Amino acid sequence: MKRSRRNHTAAFKAKVAVAAIKGDQTVSELAKRFDVHPNSIVQWKTQLLKRAGEIFDSEGKPKAGGPDVKELHAKIGQQALEIDFLEHALGRIDGLSAKR
Repeated sequence: MKRSRRNHTAAFKAKVAVAAIKGDQTVSELAKRFDVHPNSIVQWKTQLLKRAGEIFDSEGKPKAGGPDVKELHAKIGQQALEIDFLEHALGRIDGLSAKR
C-alpha cells in the first residue's frame, strides 16, 4: 500500500533539522524516529544551516513585506476627511444626520 504525500509543518522540519545538527543520532536513526525519509532530513538540515544567518541579519530592520506606517497614517487621515465631509453633506439634505 502506497502512503499518501504528507506535508510537514515548519516547526516539525526545524525540530528534525536541529536533531540532525546535534549529531547524537545518525540520519537513518532520525528517519525511523520521526518517520520521514532520510533525504528529507538532509535537505532540511542543509536549509537550516544555509539560512540560519538570516535570523540575525534581520534584527532591528523592518520586514520588507510589512505595511508602510506613513502610508497607513495618510490613508487614515484621508478617510477621516471623507467621513467629516459626508457627515456635513448629509446634514444639509432634508435635515438628515449621519449621526443617529
